[in-house]
Amino acid sequence: MISALTQQRLEEYRADLFRSRAGRRVTHREEAVEWVKERGFLFFWPIRDVCLPSLWVAVAGDRLVAEEHDDPGHVTWGWKDGLLGERVWYYAKVLRRKSTLISLEVAPLFYALSENYGVPDEDYLQAYEQGTLSHEARAVYESLLREGPLDSVKLREVSRLGGKGSAYRFDRALLELQSGFWVLPTGVAQAGAWRYAFIFDIVARHYPALPDQARVIPRREARRRLAELYLRSVGAARNKDARKLFGWPAQDVETALSDLAEAGSLVRGVALEGQPGEWGVVPELLDGGEAWGPTPSSDPRSVSAADRIHGDPPATASGAPVSLTHPQRDLGPDP
Repeated sequence: MISALTQQRLEEYRADLFRSRAGRRVTHREEAVEWVKERGFLFFWPIRDVCLPSLWVAVAGDRLVAEEHDDPGHVTWGWKDGLLGERVWYYAKVLRRKSTLISLEVAPLFYALSENYGVPDEDYLQAYEQGTLSHEARAVYESLLREGPLDSVKLREVSRLGGKGSAYRFDRALLELQSGFWVLPTGVAQAGAWRYAFIFDIVARHYPALPDQARVIPRREARRRLAELYLRSVGAARNKDARKLFGWPAQDVETALSDLAEAGSLVRGVALEGQPGEWGVVPELLDGGEAWGPTPSSDPRSVSAADRIHGDPPATASGAPVSLTHPQRDLGPDP
């Protein structure tokens, strides 16, 4: 161990960057969009035992997700639904297969780690033949490829997964496709018993420039930059924390963190007060400096990354700090 970090210092850092303090909260949806750009990626709701900023905490403060539908914090639901087709951020169930908001500048990094190679009508077949895409996911994907955007009620029917015993298989397929950057929700339809159903589309069709933007990013570089954004948001983490969030193999996590340490963006081997193991910590926490600002992912040599991802031109459609002693829980239905 080469240094030590107090729990109080870490929680103060997270309270600032998670925007959980009164006076630092996100109060309107345009501000929410800017905050996602600043952080790079975050959860929609806080997730049990996973430390990462969330839109809920930034709006409602350091408290559990309310079960009451009229809770002021649930304004976030309307923001999310209202912006689904506007291409201001990337929303899908990605990290931990939970609802994730990703800035358009950072989305290519995630896409570069997927099994998509820029040929939407062929890539999925290769993934299926290699055993990394399930039969149900292939059926759902092919339905969208053939029919165009569909609400989840119609999509389940067209994919021949409408039987009583198929609900779980259909939901699992949608999670698989979203976390793999194959499909994403792009709107909301008044369909089904609740008159509420996501409309899904193929990622490469909704963001036609995304495959080309991601193709030039080496996987090692994508992991390093994502790991850096993660550490900037949480301040300190162990290898196992990064592996739990991203789902990367242990060696890939080690390589990414080693690259950051070599570049001076991370101090490793730090002892965290009251916690086991060795932690990687951003230098500012040990130097007493201010929290890190905007993400490093924008490319200043060209137009905005958001414009590059959109294509020419897009058609518009309609944590608190996760306490070390009291982690957030993801109560209520997953949005």
